[in-house]
Amino acid sequence: MEARPARAGLCALLSALAGCASQPAPLELGGAALGTTWSVKAIAPEAQRAALTEGIDDRLDALVAEMSAWEPESALSRFNRAPEGSAHVLPAGLCAVLDHALALARDTGGAYDPTVGALAELWGFGPGAAPRQAPPARTQIDAVLSQVGWRRLAFEPEPCRAHQPGGVHIDVSSLGPGYAVDRIAAQLDAAGISDYLVELGGEMRARGQRPDGQPWRIAVERPDDPAARDVVLALRDAALGTSGDYRSGFVHEGRRYSHTLDPRTGEPIRHELAAVTVVADSAMAADARAAALLVLGPEAGYAYARTHGIAAVFTLRAGEGYARRTTRALERYLQP
Repeated sequence: MEARPARAGLCALLSALAGCASQPAPLELGGAALGTTWSVKAIAPEAQRAALTEGIDDRLDALVAEMSAWEPESALSRFNRAPEGSAHVLPAGLCAVLDHALALARDTGGAYDPTVGALAELWGFGPGAAPRQAPPARTQIDAVLSQVGWRRLAFEPEPCRAHQPGGVHIDVSSLGPGYAVDRIAAQLDAAGISDYLVELGGEMRARGQRPDGQPWRIAVERPDDPAARDVVLALRDAALGTSGDYRSGFVHEGRRYSHTLDPRTGEPIRHELAAVTVVADSAMAADARAAALLVLGPEAGYAYARTHGIAAVFTLRAGEGYARRTTRALERYLQP
């Protein structure tokens, strides 16, 4: 499972919005939040720019205060350093994210686990950790693993409370950006905007269409060729999330240690699956599922995706290059 300050496997927009002189130019907004950047392309009047930008910035600032592990006074950070046995009322956003994460942890047998924060720190990938040049000792990993485990976390969604069992560090970086994208989309919906593309840290959500009447087109990135267009997705009312293991990590004695951690072993994943892109109804679901499938690996992950009807692109290392594998559920989104 990923615990990272920067997103992996970013998906590139294929082309500039096409159109003729009579078609409205898209309103383009952008900013920075949650340790990354966000952007919006929307069919909306220029007069809405200031109000939309301010509203989005305010919404993202609120999410940082709820769930950022890099903000010491966020609700998440306060829970992580709370004493054993303490109970905490969680804000709505963190509650929704944690509820979704725990359900996925249960369904994947712990391949996805939001309590992986202490492992991220140990491996040098957490917010307070110094970068590592060598892996920790197995005894250190085992000691931290004793504090990891979604089953240790007593969680009540209504009313929303979580109990700190002692030493649990929640990390929602594998689905928090997706949730933020969904919140931005909800803000655009409330403003009466029906055609837009939202992106934050590589997670995306599309609604409606481009000015030329075509769906929003997204090219799924290849690690060896970011401009490759071998898999192009057409999105109208759908979200996209990507998780990859090739952007962050370190090399020690010839072995590369990825920042994508397997909560079951306490170590970085080690298989030929480099990235997974998922299309789903919400960006949070796409974000989290992509992270879970990456940990599960090329065979178990693909089998899980097929069984659950998940639309996914698997990018695998193949010799000196990369190969693609897609699920049947993805076919409806493929751009000819």
